[in-house]
Amino acid sequence: MVDTRSQQPITRVRTKPIPFFAYEPPSDPIRVLFEDEQFVVVDKPAGLLSVPGIAPEKQDCLRSRIKEMYPHAKGSMTCHRLDLSTSGVMILALDKKTHANLSVQFEFRRTLKRYIALLEGHLETDEGLINCPMRKDMEIRPLMLVDYFEGKPSQTQYQVLSRETYRDRPVTRVALEPRTGRTHQLRVHAAHPHVTTVGTLGQKNEDETTGLGHPIVGDELYGDATNAERLMLHASMLTIHHPRTGKQMTFKAPDPF
Repeated sequence: MVDTRSQQPITRVRTKPIPFFAYEPPSDPIRVLFEDEQFVVVDKPAGLLSVPGIAPEKQDCLRSRIKEMYPHAKGSMTCHRLDLSTSGVMILALDKKTHANLSVQFEFRRTLKRYIALLEGHLETDEGLINCPMRKDMEIRPLMLVDYFEGKPSQTQYQVLSRETYRDRPVTRVALEPRTGRTHQLRVHAAHPHVTTVGTLGQKNEDETTGLGHPIVGDELYGDATNAERLMLHASMLTIHHPRTGKQMTFKAPDPF
């Protein structure tokens, strides 16, 4: 069998491994946005892992801290994640039945997520749909890449909120609503085409697009980490259906930038 992937044109942006970084999680108390008997909603700070890492020094994470705050909690607790560098709304289940219910909601996209981000430069268009298929970059972990030949469907709706300046540089404040949940999706969709790309636009789907071409400010993976003290990406809103009552509930975390 012929390996068709190897025959596709590839534009590689990063060729060197991701530099090692020391994990130094913030020590501030976790801010609780909502709690009841079934789950707790918190504002995860940037720089804190959602779940434990492999290394011993990476056992401090949001889940472990919530377990300390709610020692009666049972089961896996986490039914979705935010990147280490991303802040904002996260929900954690306090029992196994609630975890199963919420996990299904996330898996089948019955939730609604909204993020706020600062992008480098000023976007020309005010809104639109990004449709860039993605997959793992097998040569440089943990990066993702855009693959117009074999990537998984990945869509993000965006809307410009304002055009501003940050540290004397032009930036654009945008609202991002992911329609799919790929790893690093918002970061890749913002930065592409300044991201490693396999194949050509519209190769299999004429509705595919490029990304915005404006990396998120402070993005150490797909942009420039030296231009801010953190990744300017924040999960500002999450809507779910209550696992017991079925009532739709929306939770918001104030924008930190």
